[in-house]
Amino acid sequence: MADDPPKAEEAPDIPLLRIDAVVKKFGALRAVDRLSLDIAAGEFFALLGPSGCGKTTLLRMLAGFETPDEGRILLDGNDIARVLPHQRPVNMMFQNYALFPHLSARDNIAFGLKRMAMPRLEIETRVADMVRLLKLDGLEERKPDQLSGGQKQRVALARSLARRPRVLLLDEPLAALDKKLRESTQLELMELQRRLGMTFVIVTHDQEEAMTVADRIGVMDAGRLEQVATPRQLYEAPASRWVAEFVGDVNIFEGQTGSRQASRLMIATKDAGMIAVAEPAQPITKSLVCVAIRPEKVKLSRRGPVSDAVNSHAINRLEGVVTDVSYLGGVTSYKVKLDSGAVLRSSMANTARIDIDAYHASQRVVAWFTPDDCVVLEQ
Repeated sequence: MADDPPKAEEAPDIPLLRIDAVVKKFGALRAVDRLSLDIAAGEFFALLGPSGCGKTTLLRMLAGFETPDEGRILLDGNDIARVLPHQRPVNMMFQNYALFPHLSARDNIAFGLKRMAMPRLEIETRVADMVRLLKLDGLEERKPDQLSGGQKQRVALARSLARRPRVLLLDEPLAALDKKLRESTQLELMELQRRLGMTFVIVTHDQEEAMTVADRIGVMDAGRLEQVATPRQLYEAPASRWVAEFVGDVNIFEGQTGSRQASRLMIATKDAGMIAVAEPAQPITKSLVCVAIRPEKVKLSRRGPVSDAVNSHAINRLEGVVTDVSYLGGVTSYKVKLDSGAVLRSSMANTARIDIDAYHASQRVVAWFTPDDCVVLEQ
């Protein structure tokens, strides 16, 4: 029998945007250090990190306002690293909105279209579409100083979208808004991105904002990506101690790996004694590790959890005294000083209208959590 003809190799999925080993230096400082990242078409991607980590420098290179010293930036497979900003199908919305004060909202939206020498009738149609899409009806003739912060934000967003870029870059676009308006605008931004099917890349230092709007998040530090993951993966399975401590609140106990018992790994810690953790999915190669437990995984009770004799060994119990209570509406945050002297944080949902389940400062409690609540990280 003749050999079967060789099958053609399937072409791998090519991302819309590929950042390939990009370096950007300012003197001796490597603001972006051999960073590589793929972003898919239609994805809402967030760059998250502390001030000075390089996230805005990376965004400016995507926009064309900075040129990489090394590496490539590929859009649809074409290197755009040295293409001028107005010649690449990418638009950027700035943190301060950068609206022209002497132009009306309508003319601000139309500005980029006029620079493209688009026919007047097409400009009018495109601007009308943006006004309707961003709910700016009745505000077209107002100047920026006659608009509220939220209205300015929508005008700037309409101007950025009017050219229909392949990628929209957003540099902390909600930083100037108050908390209530910021939360509602986040939802509007998500809905807008879904409706347009456009790729959004947002830079923010607000963890809650990144985890609300983004499909995936890249956490940056010192010019490098520490982890790229979905919001849930980032929070529940951080890749390092640094990521665990940067994203949300976390309790960290340093310790040394010990014996394994019934799919449990025992960690001997200085501040919490022996902690039983679920066997990590990835093998632990070092003896010195740390155990991370999110505050909402830590439950408090007066006498400890109710459990049968078979499962009692699976519960980690720590005793201490409540030192601080913060009522936050939906949850109450507690600080418990353990008998070892270490401080453990617990965050518990307020499920009752009265304080029947609440604890007060100076009250002695048992803090408990299960092995599955723990994440083991190599130091």
